[in-house]
Amino acid sequence: MATVADVNQDTVLKGTGVVGGVRYASAVWITPRPELPQAGEVVAEENREAEQERFDAAAATVSSRLLERSEAAEGPAAEVLKATAGMVNDRGWRKAVIKGVKGGHPAEYAVVAATTKFISMFEAAGGLIAERTTDLRDIRDRVIAELRGDEEPGLPAVSGQVILFADDLSPADTAALDTDLFVGLVTELGGPTSHTAIIARQLNVPCIVASGAGIRDIKSGEKVLIDGSLGTIDRNADEAEATKLVSESLERAARIAEWKGPAQTKDGYRVQLLANVQDGNSAQQAAQTEAEGIGLFRTELCFLSATEEPSVDEQAAVYSKVLEAFPESKVVVRSLDAGSDKPVPFASMADEMNPALGVRGLRIARGQVDLLTRQLDAIAKASEELGRGDDAPTWVMAPMVATAYEAKWFADMCRERGLIAGAMIEVPAASLMADKIMPHLDFVSIGTNDLTQYTMAADRMSPELAYLTDPWQPAVLRLIKHTCDEGARFNTPVGVCGEAAADPLLATVLTGLGVNSLSAASTALAAVGAKLSEVTLETCKKAAEAALDAEGATEARDAVRAVIDAAV
Repeated sequence: MATVADVNQDTVLKGTGVVGGVRYASAVWITPRPELPQAGEVVAEENREAEQERFDAAAATVSSRLLERSEAAEGPAAEVLKATAGMVNDRGWRKAVIKGVKGGHPAEYAVVAATTKFISMFEAAGGLIAERTTDLRDIRDRVIAELRGDEEPGLPAVSGQVILFADDLSPADTAALDTDLFVGLVTELGGPTSHTAIIARQLNVPCIVASGAGIRDIKSGEKVLIDGSLGTIDRNADEAEATKLVSESLERAARIAEWKGPAQTKDGYRVQLLANVQDGNSAQQAAQTEAEGIGLFRTELCFLSATEEPSVDEQAAVYSKVLEAFPESKVVVRSLDAGSDKPVPFASMADEMNPALGVRGLRIARGQVDLLTRQLDAIAKASEELGRGDDAPTWVMAPMVATAYEAKWFADMCRERGLIAGAMIEVPAASLMADKIMPHLDFVSIGTNDLTQYTMAADRMSPELAYLTDPWQPAVLRLIKHTCDEGARFNTPVGVCGEAAADPLLATVLTGLGVNSLSAASTALAAVGAKLSEVTLETCKKAAEAALDAEGATEARDAVRAVIDAAV
């Protein structure tokens, strides 16, 4: 099948594709953000209390609007909007703003100064928390607009189908998209795990992120052709050819929508498709899809705003809601993956020089072992109360395992509670030492997001390094192959639960490498299953060989696409 890149190579811009699909429409840019105020004149002391009240009222209005939108949204979009509303009410941020107001700054400038301070802190922390700077800028701009009496910044009014362009999209804007009108998204910044990407996957709208400053030359009204799988933007596509590509894409989407599991290759080789979830609601939504169970329950996302550790009973109640969604199926629970880019107030270390390489995941339990034992007690309690047994096992895996000792230590604690023990393979050392780690475990799951950034020594949230933090990198695929080879030798199931599992083309490679299960956002599973149904296991193995032999990520994609096209 032809692609956007085949249409006119000379005019094609490149970003990171995060949601597949081809669309051809006029570009439209997001409504500009408000011009940021300068310090201005000092507010007289007798007027500062009123200025604080003005800020309080504006912040309350913005928070209320975001919460209203969260109630109208579903799944990840609702959670993201709630989290953004929570940032407006963050005590640290509000305290910094009020300090500025009491020091004589106008409310608008105090908002800017406080936000700048927190943006610097978030960027220094790196990882996912650095990506929250988009949310910070969004609440800053909304509060400033409210203080000025202006309309909220964000989505433009449109009357027909368009492709939305932006430097970056706020969660509020992404969640509010009418996908009948906004048929594609392209951002200059962002990453494959950004809020924009997460919500775009839920909405199933073609999306390209980290496209770079080159897209700024594209003007509103200019017709563009985008391919969300390849991450390409063509400014000079032939209209007839572009229309054909879109038609082929829509036909494929229709076939995907009709796909029914279980997932297997054309010649009957089974691959288990599981869902990544963060709470009971997302688990219930996953249960309405072709997901065969849950391959990653991110427990820390339930407690990001908890200032104190929930009790065993409180945790068990949360976990039960997820287990109930798949009462007779496999559910894989990840123990608390706090620290670095997911700061859980009651668990995270403070003031680390390099949080991404610091005390995070299982490492937290070295100094706070009771935190882990109570969580395992809660998981076991929830499982026992629901009567889950051999037919519906509860699997638990630890993040950031790096040594055989850590694997055995964690596995022993799990088995003491009747839980099936596993580990994440996301530290390259864990893959290289798989022959020593696997004898202690019942299963492993490869977290390709972190495995890629650690293998390539590149922050996965950096738009400038998106070409490195690509799971198609042959170095990453070679570590996955080594893990799968050792898994086969020790009869240890190997799954993938990172973003790589959501890529239908890459799923053929992972299957060829020997991965037993793929876990992704539930909305991505049908596309993966449909793709696997088109190829044989032998084709998957040939695709894997081609990818492993490539010089880089782009070459690996091209080589695999050639293998698949020749076989289909």
